[in-house]
Amino acid sequence: MNQATYPDLDVTLEGHVATIEIRRPPNNFFDTALISAIADAFEDLDRQTTCRAIVLGAQGRAFCAGADLSKPPSVPDRDPSRPPPPARLFRARKPVVAAVHGPAIGGGLGLALVADFRVTCTRARFAANFNRLGFHPGFGLTVTLPRLVGQQRAAWLFYTGRRICGDEAVAMGLADLLVGETEVRTRAQALAQEIAQSAPLAVQSTRATLRRGLVEKIEAATERELVEQQWQRGTADFREGVTASAERRPPNFQGR
Repeated sequence: MNQATYPDLDVTLEGHVATIEIRRPPNNFFDTALISAIADAFEDLDRQTTCRAIVLGAQGRAFCAGADLSKPPSVPDRDPSRPPPPARLFRARKPVVAAVHGPAIGGGLGLALVADFRVTCTRARFAANFNRLGFHPGFGLTVTLPRLVGQQRAAWLFYTGRRICGDEAVAMGLADLLVGETEVRTRAQALAQEIAQSAPLAVQSTRATLRRGLVEKIEAATERELVEQQWQRGTADFREGVTASAERRPPNFQGR
């Protein structure tokens, strides 16, 4: 593998399996720069013929606790010749296994759903908590979440913002394998190794068929999501949602 470096990431390749580790502990909050770095790593690994599967994990307490809402929102990549950063992640050709050892919240859940499979533990928490914060879901979740759990369960998770633990996530199809907390990374790597034992061209072509049309749906969804998020960030409800979350109290929304 080349010696490229990526901000806030550690990328290694052992045998046919690459591991991308997010290094923004303890919460691993994301912004456009981090998502772009992951997309860069995915694209570089696509060009590495030795790499056949990727494990996506993180340092710290959380897998990814979403965006840091205490900071101004990142300016998205609006170059019409280049997809927005979340959509770039779905263009990767190599299978991805997410090692979700802790909370995957909001956009962090969106990042986990970029992967083909999720290995998790009972301590992990999954939540599409956008509506509880006063704004529209993002990161393509309006496509990826119903694709995994169905329209009805996705609506339930969106509207309530409810957090579910790892075993409940596996039961509803949001995650694939429940293991002990200390085993999450090793079991994710074992699954990636198992995938890497199959013929790489066959795996990639099968994956492309299974995900046919997904990138286009994600790109359309993220455009819609961004428009809705932009105006809702200026509402009193959004300010109340973020404040209530920071103060760990129920929000008092007024619908304005």
